This record gives sequence, structure tokens and C-alpha cells, in this order.
Amino acid sequence: MMADIHVRRVYDPPEPDDGSRVLVDRLWPRGVSRDRASLTLWLKDIAPGTGLRQWFGHDPARWAEFQNRYIAELQANPQPVKQLLDMVRAGTVTLLYGARDTQHNEAVVLAAYLRNRMDHGA
Repeated sequence: MMADIHVRRVYDPPEPDDGSRVLVDRLWPRGVSRDRASLTLWLKDIAPGTGLRQWFGHDPARWAEFQNRYIAELQANPQPVKQLLDMVRAGTVTLLYGARDTQHNEAVVLAAYLRNRMDHGA
């Protein structure tokens, strides 16, 4: 089964095919009202830890290492991962993030991680 997981900026307007909208940032994004975010869930616990987030600082030169460290954090924190996997099994999930960089952010890593887990029957 192909996991239907979208990744979008929380600043973009909701789309009809978003399904469950899950904010995966630890900090609430600046300038976004709760109404406008139109969230199903704010899953702070799945976001990179504060130390990792500050170390990464959205520096593309640290991207590969960030992915490794964040995946290690996800593996050590199975409960929020299970919660998201259950949501993906139930229908479309859109992972929302606040970063300006659309290529180098935790939602991109998390989506790939979840798809991999779904593909391997986790």
C-alpha cells in the first residue's frame, strides 16, 4: 500500500486533498493563527529535539548529518511515530512545517521515514 503523505508549508492555504493536517514543528510558526493553520493535530513530540534543531539551523551543508540524527531520534521515540503511522493507514496525512526551505526541513525527512516504514510493513 502506498502511503499518501503530503508535505506542505503551514503558511500555504489548506488544500482539498490534505486529509489530516499535522504540524510537525516543535515551535508554533510565527504569524499563523490556529484557525488559519486548520490543523488536525500539532505533534510537537515528533519534531527534532531542541539541540538538533539549533545545531542544524537549516544549513544545507549539515543536511545529510541532520537526516541521520533526526532518524535516530525518531527510532528512539516510537510513540509519536506510531501515532502518525496509524493516521496514515487511516487516510491521507499532510505534514506541515514552518521553515522557508522547502527541501531541507524535518517534514521532508519524516515523510520519507514514514513511507519507508509503511513499505516495510512497520
